Amino acid sequence: MLKLLVIGNLGKDATVNTVSGKNVINFTAAHTEKYKDAQGNQVDKTTWVECAYWTERIGIVPYLKKGTQIYAEGIPEIRNYTTSDGRTGSSLVLRVMNVQLLGSKGEGSIDLTPQASQSQTPAASYSQPSPAYVAPVSSNPDSDDLPF
Repeated sequence: MLKLLVIGNLGKDATVNTVSGKNVINFTAAHTEKYKDAQGNQVDKTTWVECAYWTERIGIVPYLKKGTQIYAEGIPEIRNYTTSDGRTGSSLVLRVMNVQLLGSKGEGSIDLTPQASQSQTPAASYSQPSPAYVAPVSSNPDSDDLPF
């Protein structure tokens, strides 16, 4: 399994689309790497990642605004396409499993998880539900059995 982690800024506001009766949140994230080339010139290289988050939990969308820094993780996919002039291109697409808002410049991280306190600023950390394991607890406190 491949897993891709992306920290970047949104290039535009996220949109919600419905495909075959299911919601998908689409957004693009960009990361700019700054380095010096062989001649010592400053070079900025920006990588764009298209993100598709298939979820019924679309409450995060109002917070996914242009310029907001996000953390997203999921499964990378390559999409090939043909441009209008006949050239072949490809793009990196992330099938998002988890997304968190990191904020915009000058802002802190925001958390909308159910565990967040009610007095905290509204925000966002959404991930696909995963089964939880709860270890059985012995009702006999004198038992020498370990819970694992």
